[in-house]
Amino acid sequence: MYGRLPIVKMLAATVALTAAICAVMVPINWDGQQASTAAPKIDDLLTVMIVLSAFVFSLVMVMLFYALWKFKAKPGDESDGEPIHGNTRLEVAWTLIPTVIVLFAGGYSWSVLNDIEEPAENPLTVSVFSQQYAWSFAYPGKDYAWSEGEFHVPVNRQVQFKMHAQDVIHSFWVPEWRIKKDNVPGITTTAIVTPDKVGTYQLICTELCGFGHASMRAKVVVESPAKFREWVADLDQKVPPALMESVTDEQFEPTPVGTGGA
Repeated sequence: MYGRLPIVKMLAATVALTAAICAVMVPINWDGQQASTAAPKIDDLLTVMIVLSAFVFSLVMVMLFYALWKFKAKPGDESDGEPIHGNTRLEVAWTLIPTVIVLFAGGYSWSVLNDIEEPAENPLTVSVFSQQYAWSFAYPGKDYAWSEGEFHVPVNRQVQFKMHAQDVIHSFWVPEWRIKKDNVPGITTTAIVTPDKVGTYQLICTELCGFGHASMRAKVVVESPAKFREWVADLDQKVPPALMESVTDEQFEPTPVGTGGA
């Protein structure tokens, strides 16, 4: 009975400290505005990870301070510590609990990723070209109409970004969409996003790519399907031949720009 009392008290202290940390951390809007169908799901995943992290941190801190108090040396005691040979139940517990937490977090993350990357029937395809230190874009469904430094997409339609790095690794990130994907030289990477809020945003490179990395940005416009069609129709340039070499190995049939509500 008395042997279990410290454990009960430590668990109570752990729960109390976890609740206090979560009360401070969870209400904070860490990621800012939500502007895609993936954003709420990713934010929920972050909230769950904050709670799990708060629990692990609290458990470690409570056990640490209990050990410091319980086993501290008495004043004037300069003898060596008492030799011990471990505690099997404790070692099983501190191995099993992190394992369960990591497996749960991995499974939940996998589920969220599968959900937000589920392909739609009529996705819009946008080719993204990244190079030191600029972004440019093309619409395969409109005969590779090309734009530098700015791209438009229709609201409430899934967009599949086919990304091509021309020199070093760059990274595609619109904070309000939450989706981030590396652009890797020599291969085509794909990011899937469904923007659900009209507005103007910024595309940011989040992979250190050289001296001009901080200024490697582009304007992103999410608008109605009608305005999007007008904007694409006004593009009078095609992808330059040097960039077009990056897409020669793409094996897909792009959906025309005007279908799927756009």
